[in-house]
Amino acid sequence: MTSTISITLCLMLLSSRTQTSRAELPHLCPITCQCFSANKVLCTEQRMSSLPKNLSREVKEVIVMTTSLMYLLPNTFQGSPRLAKLVFLNNAIRDIHARAFENLTHLEELDLSGNPWLEHLVQGTFSQQGNLTKLQLNFNKLKTLLPDTFGSLRNLETLEMKGNLIAHLPVSLFRNLQHLQCLDLSGNWLEEVTREDLEALTELRTLKLNNNLLSRLSADTFHNVSHLRELHLEGNSLNNLPRDVFSVLTNLEVLNLRGNFLSNFSSEAFGHFPSSLKELTLQGNELVELSDSSFHGLTSLTSLVLSTNQLSQLPVDLFQNLTALENLDLSENHLTSLPEEIFNDLRSVKTLHLQKNNLTKMAAKLFEDQSLLRQLHLSDNLLQTIAPGLFASFNYKHVVRLHGNPWQCDCQVSYLHHWMLHNSVDMEEQDKVRCRGPKLLSGRTLASIDKDRLVCRLPEDSPPMADGANCTLRATNGIVIVKCRVDACSPLRVRVQFEAEDGTVYENVVQRQWPDNKQCNNNNNNNTIYNTPETP
Repeated sequence: MTSTISITLCLMLLSSRTQTSRAELPHLCPITCQCFSANKVLCTEQRMSSLPKNLSREVKEVIVMTTSLMYLLPNTFQGSPRLAKLVFLNNAIRDIHARAFENLTHLEELDLSGNPWLEHLVQGTFSQQGNLTKLQLNFNKLKTLLPDTFGSLRNLETLEMKGNLIAHLPVSLFRNLQHLQCLDLSGNWLEEVTREDLEALTELRTLKLNNNLLSRLSADTFHNVSHLRELHLEGNSLNNLPRDVFSVLTNLEVLNLRGNFLSNFSSEAFGHFPSSLKELTLQGNELVELSDSSFHGLTSLTSLVLSTNQLSQLPVDLFQNLTALENLDLSENHLTSLPEEIFNDLRSVKTLHLQKNNLTKMAAKLFEDQSLLRQLHLSDNLLQTIAPGLFASFNYKHVVRLHGNPWQCDCQVSYLHHWMLHNSVDMEEQDKVRCRGPKLLSGRTLASIDKDRLVCRLPEDSPPMADGANCTLRATNGIVIVKCRVDACSPLRVRVQFEAEDGTVYENVVQRQWPDNKQCNNNNNNNTIYNTPETP
C-alpha cells in the first residue's frame, strides 16, 4: 500500500516543473514545505502536526505526505480558494471537520488515502465540492458511510474506497452520482451488492468489487449499469452465477472472476446474445468440468484464463468459434491428454499455457493450425516423448518451455532432440530439459546427447524390426539376431557397441571374407548372431 502511494507521488514530482527556490518565492513557500512552482506545494515534514497558514492564494495543488497531521480543522485552506488538487497520503488523520474544505469550490481532485485511524466521515464533509471529479478514500479504516456522504458531488467521475472496512452500502449512497464512470469498492467487507445500490450509476464504465465477502449475485444485480466495460469480482466467495446475470452488460470487455468457488461456468450467464467480452479470467476456482457450450457466444474473447482449477479433461468443441482468442491459459489443472482437434478454431492464438498438468502425450496434429503461436508452455507435465511432427507448424520465433518433464531419452525422443538443435529455443530453457531415463543418461541435458546414443532396448522375443537398410533385428533368449540381405560374396564387416551404466562404450567388430570357391549370386541371405553380454 505504502509503496504504491509513494510511486504515485514520485510520478507527480517528475511531471512537475523545476523546483523554485525559497529565495525566489520568499512569501509563498512555507518553511516546512517545498514549492515546485508558484502554485504547487509539497509538505512531507514528519513532525508537522498542523498545516501551514501562509500558503499563497494562487496555489492550485497541495500534497501533504507522511506527516503527523491528525485533524483537518474548519477553513483549513481558506486562504487558498483556487485549490484544484489536494492530496493527503499516509498521514495520521483521525478526524475531518465538516467545514474543513469550506470555500474550496474549484477543487477537482481530492485524495485522503492511507490514514489508519480515519474511521468515519461526518455529514457535509464534501458539501461545497460540486466540481470534484475524482475522490480517493483508499486504505483508511472507514466502517460506515452516511447516506448523503456524496450527495453534493454531482460531477464526480471517479470514486475509490478500496482497502477499508465497509460492510454495508446505505440506501441511495450514490443517488446523485449520475456522471460516475469508475467505482472502486475492492478490499472491503461487503457481503452483498444489490441492484438498488447501483441504481443511479447509469454511466458507470468500471466497477471493482474484488476482494470482498460476496457469496451470491442476483440475476438483476447489474441491470442498472448496462454500460459497464470492466467488472472485477475476483477474490470473493461466489459459488454460482445466476442465468442472465451479465445479460444486460452488452458492452462488457473485461470480466475477472479469479479466486472464487465456482464449480461450473456456463455462457447462460450472458444471455442469448453475442457478447463483446474480450478478457475472461476464471483462474483459481473449483471448476471440475466444462461443457461444449461453456463459452458459446463469447466469440470476441482474446484472453481466456482457466488456470489453477481441477479440470481433468476437456470436450473437443470447448473452444469452437473462439477465432479471436490470442491467449489461452490452462496451466495448473489435472489434464492428462487433449483431444486432437480441440485447438482447431484457435487460429489467432499466440500464447498457450499448458504447464503444471499431468499430460503424458499429445497428438502429432494438435498444433497444426496454430501458425501464429509464439509461446507454448509445456513444462512440469509427465511427458516422456514428443510425437514426430508436433512442432511442424512452428518457426524460429517460437518459444517453447519443456523443462520439468520426465523425458525418456531413447529412440522415441529423436524428433524432439533434432527439433531442439535446429530451432531457436531459449538456450537457458534447453539446459533445463533433462533426461529421466534410461539410467545411464539420467540427469543429462537432452541437447548435450549425441543422437547415436538415443537408442531403444529391444524387448525379449520381439518381432523382427526393420532398420531401413535391408536388415532386421530380433531379440530372443538374451540374444540379438541381426539378419541382412547383401550382395553375395561381398566382404562383411559388422560393428557392435555396448554402453555400460558408467557411460563406457565397448566395441566388437566382426569381419568375414567369403571363400574363393563360394558359389555367388545376388540373392544370398547372411545371418549374423551376437550374444548380448550382461557385462561388456
